[in-house]
Amino acid sequence: MPNEKRGSVVTYPQPEHAAEHERATHREIARWIAKRHGMDFLGEYDPAKDYPAPVYFVPADVLTDRQKAHRLGIRSEQDLFGGVVSEPFMATKAIVHPLVSSQSPAPSAWSDEFCQRVQRVVLDGYSAFSLDDAKVAGLLLLEHGPVRIKAVRATAGRGQAVASNVDELTSILNTLNADEIASHGLVLEGHLSDVTTHSVGQVRIGNSQIAYYGTQHLTTDNQGAVVYGGTDLVAVEGSFEVLLTLKLSDELREAISKAQIFDTAATQCLPGFFASRRNYDVACGVDAKGIRRVGVLEQSWRIGGASSAEIVAMEAFQATPAPKIVQTSSIERYGAEQTTPPEAIILFSGVDATVGPITKCVMLGGYDYKQ
Repeated sequence: MPNEKRGSVVTYPQPEHAAEHERATHREIARWIAKRHGMDFLGEYDPAKDYPAPVYFVPADVLTDRQKAHRLGIRSEQDLFGGVVSEPFMATKAIVHPLVSSQSPAPSAWSDEFCQRVQRVVLDGYSAFSLDDAKVAGLLLLEHGPVRIKAVRATAGRGQAVASNVDELTSILNTLNADEIASHGLVLEGHLSDVTTHSVGQVRIGNSQIAYYGTQHLTTDNQGAVVYGGTDLVAVEGSFEVLLTLKLSDELREAISKAQIFDTAATQCLPGFFASRRNYDVACGVDAKGIRRVGVLEQSWRIGGASSAEIVAMEAFQATPAPKIVQTSSIERYGAEQTTPPEAIILFSGVDATVGPITKCVMLGGYDYKQ
């Protein structure tokens, strides 16, 4: 994003069903980006308007049409907070695992090379684009323990189920939509227990770049489901390589290294892909044999739950003197009465028509999730 002249920052239209708390959070992040770079935040993008150039986009999701992105003026990671892929499936969990066979149905742009490159950094699993393949994949995985079945477009930990035997597998698959699977895919992978999910990422805006690791936390939503509740981040200025120079536990070092391998494979194997936000969920847990496993679960090349913490970290590095390491936290809590730390910045607090009462905030420094 050029800094030599004032330009415009806009959010890119979200689906009509998008939750208001998501819209509000995205607007606040876009405002921060505009302020930090001396640009004007001009709200949601309107194709009928003529915006002062350069225009920097903050889309709600990965852009999956390269030609459309190009028409908007999005030609590189310098033009957006997020990412661009050439096919919709590349933006989902479906790319993480291989197909069950060379005859399996798959999108025409499916990359076997990418699957081969990342196989050693992900958990055991398969992607399926038919219910028949899903059944075969599930049976293969059940030979080694319980199977986690994941809808590829679901977020925040939703859209998942675990099967411990053939009857449970069949029952779960019978509830799924065959057309949805044919269009977008389904992921089946070995289930882990005692799981910690790390966020590992790299974000670039203009000439500024940070890399970070963090730990995700869970909370209970208004329906009683266990969902994403926030992330603690530890960030440095620079790339994954700089992050790896820190004093880290063996598990964290392995998580960062595996995310880096996944990221490199995506850059080299997925044609047309670029992203300014490269975030990876990495699970550390115990498999059915009692072995501790570390594997990349999925990628996020779009604005996400930890993005507010990423932006606050980038702002902190602009202080004089600049810190070498920054810790930030994003926090999400459901329910009408929530107490937030006095130093936290509130992004949204109210009743969302989609999820009910919710409070979202971000803060510099760590947050005690036991509060």
